[in-house]
Amino acid sequence: MTSSTPYAYDAVLLAGFGGPEGPDDVMPFLRNVTRGRGVPDERLAHVAEHYLALGGASPINEHNRALQAALREQLRARGVDVPVLWGNRNWAPYLADTVGQAHRDGRRRLLGLATSAYASYSSCRQYREDFATALIGADLVGEAAIDKIRPYYDLPGFLEPFADGLAAALGEARRDGYQDASILFTTHSIPLGMADASGTDADGRLYVEQHLAACREVVRLAVGRDPAAGESAPVPDWRLVYQSRSGAPHVPWLEPDIGDVIAQVADDGGRAVIVVPIGFISDHVEVIWDLDTEAAQIAADRGLWFRRVATPGVDPRFVAGLADLVAARLTGGPDVASATGLPARPGTCPPGCCRANPVRPTTAGADSAADWSGLDFAPEALAASGIRGELTA
Repeated sequence: MTSSTPYAYDAVLLAGFGGPEGPDDVMPFLRNVTRGRGVPDERLAHVAEHYLALGGASPINEHNRALQAALREQLRARGVDVPVLWGNRNWAPYLADTVGQAHRDGRRRLLGLATSAYASYSSCRQYREDFATALIGADLVGEAAIDKIRPYYDLPGFLEPFADGLAAALGEARRDGYQDASILFTTHSIPLGMADASGTDADGRLYVEQHLAACREVVRLAVGRDPAAGESAPVPDWRLVYQSRSGAPHVPWLEPDIGDVIAQVADDGGRAVIVVPIGFISDHVEVIWDLDTEAAQIAADRGLWFRRVATPGVDPRFVAGLADLVAARLTGGPDVASATGLPARPGTCPPGCCRANPVRPTTAGADSAADWSGLDFAPEALAASGIRGELTA
């Protein structure tokens, strides 16, 4: 049925990474993730062990189902009645299938919401490319459009759950006799070239800067919520570290690695570690395995007290913040104010923003999925789709 809503978009499209739903899905899923990169099955089998150790199913799909339902309810509570659809990059439901069904239901203009909060090629721009790929896969080039919501690392509802968790962990450490626990904020490492290209040429390295801004605000909030700390309490020491590195070993990635830092804390005489997964919105495999399993084991081997703060998940404050952001785009209202000290980002991505490294064929689009930037398509394929290809310096 064709939508008759007065909104700027016919539906919201929640865009996820995807994950296996059972043991038989694990290797096909990993082959999807690494398609075209020449990764041999023996290497994938090593990664598959992480999923199989957790029962063979990633929690990410179940989280996205819960987030989809919670976001739908939050929008309805605001009087905004639009469908909230869901599609994945690497596993069912695939984005192309979701977009194709939306078109058959009469929905021509979709507002994409990626399950990633920060600016970089892999966490932002690649989702725009996924939308373009979905339109090609559904044979809807020129028949439908998908715009993407800006990175939302600065939403108060994203940061407040982390602050609550950090305040609680600091209090628990103090009660257990650890007054100077090391606070490690962790996020997914990416190649240095990708980190340098996040943002535009005028404001590059946004991936790191946005994380640091988020960390500072979480620490500030956590200190204010610690009942044992007065207004003059010193700000505890913290640092941003990285995890889940992959790829060729000769390519430099963001460092330091969380495992190395935990070991160094012990070598320096530290006794306690609090890990805050600031780069993730939910407890998926890279959180549960890399932190709750590997990082926790490193800490245990070194005799360190260890706590890991929860991700926002479907915390009502987080979902409400997303709903506010979505409602503003649907109705043309003002953007949600940033909770960090960084300047507010535009609601649509500027041309050339968060380019891949090395640069690939792109077009001069911006927020819309008509921006085919970074897609590994030959120029003649782009021309056949009615899309102009060009190289961006």
